[in-house]
Parts: sequence; structure tokens; C-alpha cells
Amino acid sequence: MKKLFSIFGDPVSHSRSPLMHNSVFTHLHYNACYTRTHLEDGTKLKETFLALGLSGANITVPHKEAAFHACDEVRGFANKVGVVNTIIKEGSKLIGYNTDADGFIYAIEKFHNIRTILIIGAGGTAKALATKFIEHNLNIIVLNRSDSRLAYFKELSCSAYNWSDFKLSSYDLVVNTTSAGLKDEELPAPKKLIESILDNTTYVADAIYGKMTPFLKIAHKKNIEYKDGADMLLAQGVLANELFTHKELDKKNIQKWMQHSFQL
Repeated sequence: MKKLFSIFGDPVSHSRSPLMHNSVFTHLHYNACYTRTHLEDGTKLKETFLALGLSGANITVPHKEAAFHACDEVRGFANKVGVVNTIIKEGSKLIGYNTDADGFIYAIEKFHNIRTILIIGAGGTAKALATKFIEHNLNIIVLNRSDSRLAYFKELSCSAYNWSDFKLSSYDLVVNTTSAGLKDEELPAPKKLIESILDNTTYVADAIYGKMTPFLKIAHKKNIEYKDGADMLLAQGVLANELFTHKELDKKNIQKWMQHSFQL
């Protein structure tokens, strides 16, 4: 019986995940198919998952925290952060995982001497990254529009600021985790603030992929080495596919055929 997987998000039409996972399933002769599901209301995630008869799913913005609450059980790092981006159905239970953070660590391996990181945004991706970075003994600063979501980061011993009380410092890496620039030409913070931040960093990364965001355009103009979210997407996708296939497929082959999908 063919297994069905999907990605949930809003927006989701841009997602490369179906290409990535279907490339693996096709070339490695795994009886499965992967599609997209546009979901506006994150509270409907579980019922939609079950109604579609899915074996597993990936979750993208803005539903990663809602996905945590949709699960019957949460395992590993996802339990620590309250953020789920991968769900597997085991029997009648939905089991949640997080592959984002390890994917991002892999993605920034080529950046050297990273000690201080500024994270812009305070959503699910920011939580996962900040928690993983703290595990690696890095110095983390978080910048968000308002104070409303900063308590989590302060409890982690991150420095956390809103736009008005932000104190500029110097950074090895600045990461945009917001959706600003995904379906618009917005910046993740006021332009003057972004300009001053990028004048004080060595590297820049954006969780958004497949598009030169306004944030990355400023980094490019300033000749700062940058990455979009493609490597993070690939790495978390390989880890998610291992979970989908219960590690029945060789990890190197998963990565090979996922990488191949980026040329399509």
C-alpha cells in the first residue's frame, strides 16, 4: 500500500519538499508519494492529517508550535523546544520530531569561528535554533518586533530585545528566521536597524530559500558572505526522510537524490 506524506504551511505553494522527497521515493523505489497541504488554521492540523490518511508530514511556518500540540507524543530535541517540524504516524498516534536545528548546524558548517549569533524573530524556528546554539555553548542574542515572545529566550539565558530597546553589538552570524521576504519585499526589521546590524557582522543566513530576499540583497550589497535556507532545507529533509522511511533507506542515497532534486 502506497504511503502518503505532505507538508503543511501558509503559504506552502513555494515548498520544494515534494520535489525532494518524491525524488528519493522514485529513485530508491520506495512506495510513497509526497504532496502539499495549504493550512491556514494550525489548530486543524491533526484532523486534517488524519482525514488525508497520511503516514507522516513536515510542518513549515507558521504552524511548527501548533504541530507540537497536535502530537500525541513528542520525542528528542522537539520536546525541549516545544517546536515540531516532522510528524510520523505510529499506529493511531502522531509522533513529533524536530529536524530543523540539526539541519541548520549542518548548513553553517562552512562559516568559521562562529561564537556570537544574532537571531531575528522569535517563532518556532528561532526557538529551535537558539536552543541548539546554546547546547553548542554559543552566545545568542534575539531581536523581535515586540516583547511578547521573548520570555522563552530570556529563560535560555539569551540576550533578548525588541526593536526599540535593541543594543547594537558585533556578531559572527546574523540569522533571519522570520517570514519577511517570503511572499513580499519586507525586511525582518526596520531598514535602518538592519543596515546597522549588517554593518557589524561577518556572516548572514536566511531561513527562506529559493529567493533573494530583501534581507539577503542588503547583505550582498555590503559584500557579506551569506546563505539562504537551501542547505538547511536539504539537511532537515534528509533527517525527516529517515524518519518517514524508518531508516530503511541508506542516508547517503537519501542525500544524493534529494540533492539531485535541486537541479530540477
